[in-house]
Amino acid sequence: MTPPRRRLAIAAATLTLAVLSTACGAVGQAVDCNTAASEASKIASEWSSAMSSDPTNTEALGKASKTAADKTKDLAAKYDGDVAAALNDMAAGFQTMEKGDLNSVTEFSSKMQGFTTKITAACS
Repeated sequence: MTPPRRRLAIAAATLTLAVLSTACGAVGQAVDCNTAASEASKIASEWSSAMSSDPTNTEALGKASKTAADKTKDLAAKYDGDVAAALNDMAAGFQTMEKGDLNSVTEFSSKMQGFTTKITAACS
């Protein structure tokens, strides 16, 4: 390489490294958010499956809700800021179902979308 080409190559490599280093934080956050949203969705799905397998069993509702709340709290502990807050809100929602109140299952199920929306909003 001639000296001007070498300088251009070094400049291009430096610029590329700077751009990738700057974007890395945003990419890392996006990956973390996707993981958080995916895990939260999995917890909600497991809870829904437990409810649909025996929808009249108050004990099963309480147990599934406690398990979901604990898993969501554990997940929230891995994050900070708005993502953690959204996950903690979701955990609190599951905790309200630990009493086994079958009458509030439908209402809570509709709130589940709101929790998911909060998590997604925290990631954007």
